[in-house]
Amino acid sequence: MKRYRQICALVIAIFLLGAILQGCARATGVREYHKDIFALNTWVNIRIYAGKNGPDILDKAIKRIEEIENRMSVTIQGSDVSRINSNAGKQPVKVHDDTFAVIKKALEYAEKSNGAFDITIYPIVKLWGITSEHPRVPTESEIQDKLELVDYRNVVIDEEEKTVYLKEPGMGIDLGAIAKGYAADEVARILKKEGVVHALINMGGNVVVMGGKPNGQPWRIGVQDPRAEGARRHIAVIEVMDGSVVSSGDYERYIVDVYKKTGKRYHHIFDPSTGYPANSGLMATTVVAPYSIDADALSTTVFIMGAERGLEIVEEMEGVDALAITLDKKIYTSKGLKGKLIVTDKEYELQQ
Repeated sequence: MKRYRQICALVIAIFLLGAILQGCARATGVREYHKDIFALNTWVNIRIYAGKNGPDILDKAIKRIEEIENRMSVTIQGSDVSRINSNAGKQPVKVHDDTFAVIKKALEYAEKSNGAFDITIYPIVKLWGITSEHPRVPTESEIQDKLELVDYRNVVIDEEEKTVYLKEPGMGIDLGAIAKGYAADEVARILKKEGVVHALINMGGNVVVMGGKPNGQPWRIGVQDPRAEGARRHIAVIEVMDGSVVSSGDYERYIVDVYKKTGKRYHHIFDPSTGYPANSGLMATTVVAPYSIDADALSTTVFIMGAERGLEIVEEMEGVDALAITLDKKIYTSKGLKGKLIVTDKEYELQQ
């Protein structure tokens, strides 16, 4: 039950405001179908509007998610990622096209962010164990020792052979900050191929919407309050017809230092330059982009880099927008969100 509550806390609030959708859907000869599963370490909800083949379409989407998880999970024995990690410093590993594409994209973001986004952070992630059953605050010497293994430039990929090689023994990659985005995009691709026009895919903080709501209105995606205790609350709303909205923050998975009685919060998003949870003055980020793989990687990147530097990268990308929420509850946005973000909580101050 505790694990269930932790995962549920990750999910962005989805606010479907306006007319009742069921009646509208029936008028066009389709109905709503939905499916909930636990995959990629989070709860996944897929809602589509389709004809009688709706259940079959959902089954195809779920099967695709399971394929991606089995190839990219760092904890599944025999996955591509597990094989890459176990062969670090030994030999290249041939991987599936899915895994290769995601690793290639991750390395592009590593270059773009000058290493702020780095999938070789796994030795640090494993050391802290924030998302495990036995999290702890490691010593400085332990952190420095594992930091020597973190460097995306030591990942060698071969386009022709589709192989991945980690140069140093003890290295490891973790695709947790980008794989969900890829999976969400793949679900959207399958839905479009099957003729679905209206859909909402929610993968624990990674949201993809298609075609607006059946009544012609945009989907309204709530931005979660990073400091809400208990029931989820939203502080802002983003309206989207097509695209992805992804949020990251220090509220998703964290531990509080009760042993030394400091009350310090240690979250799961690590800074590759320090080996500690990122400390850029932010408690949450949200990115809006055409594709979820980009929004996924960027939400982490902006969180690690901070509002100023992170939003600069976003501004360089066409069709991408973001907001960053500081520890003192100020909201900074990219230019594309100016005048479009609906702030619903007076405790948070939008910076114009």
